[in-house]
Amino acid sequence: MRIGVHANPNKPKARALARHLVSFVGNRAEVVVSSETSENLPELSVRSEALSELQVDVLVALGGDGTFLYALQRSAAPLLPVNAGTVGFLAEVDGANRSAFEGALERLLRGAYFLEERMRIATQVGGTHVADATNEVVVHTSQVAKMRLFEIDIDRKPVGRLRADGIIVATPTGSTSYAMSALGPVIEPTLDAMVITALAPFQTPPRAVLVEPAHTVTVRLVAPGKDGVVVVDGQSETRLPGGSEVICYRSPRKAVFVRFASRYFPRLYGTRILPWSLDDPTDALEETDVPAHS
Repeated sequence: MRIGVHANPNKPKARALARHLVSFVGNRAEVVVSSETSENLPELSVRSEALSELQVDVLVALGGDGTFLYALQRSAAPLLPVNAGTVGFLAEVDGANRSAFEGALERLLRGAYFLEERMRIATQVGGTHVADATNEVVVHTSQVAKMRLFEIDIDRKPVGRLRADGIIVATPTGSTSYAMSALGPVIEPTLDAMVITALAPFQTPPRAVLVEPAHTVTVRLVAPGKDGVVVVDGQSETRLPGGSEVICYRSPRKAVFVRFASRYFPRLYGTRILPWSLDDPTDALEETDVPAHS
């Protein structure tokens, strides 16, 4: 087995986990680290390659969600995300739990895991393809506190215009990320769909639209001379001249995650992401105040 390792160089926990991984795996598998990891951990006596060139069976990413999304933009290898950051919502393993981390590595070496595919969005800006989005494509104003007029097309047919700070086109995986802050719905990530939501729309209800992914969604900056920016997964930015458009459609390239258990909804428990309270709503009521049900 060939295991790739990419650790966020700015996180001491991620660097420590990379050292522990190399030591723990030993000679039971070949370990190759990304060049970014090797530059910050020169003491690792293993081979290094550019992240985009790693040919591995599994890529172990050590960091937070930003690290995982960064790795997914540069590698097609199945990703085992290990949280060494703050949020790590996409993580499968908690790196702060040493036994859990070692247990995950043991299962990886035994092949006791399954692969979960998730839809991504392919994006063209001005006719040029940019990185695929695992979470979302954001078309935003290039100036703080300045609205722009956006036009939305579906399959090249205009469906509406609105003034807003920006437009988000998200995957189900990204439905619990930036799109959720714009009042988008929570979507089970194994489904295929695109969610269109507006950021701070002017005189328009903040509703989201769920689109079947066979469609093509186009977001156009209507006014010439008023630029915007296209941000993919918070990782890459591309200037969007006024009057230009962004085309979004289902990518043929899936994001592939290494999983040990199917537990998406239990993972949301306690995060206040789901619209259901964790408390018994009757706890704050006197027994006499609770309505009777026949």
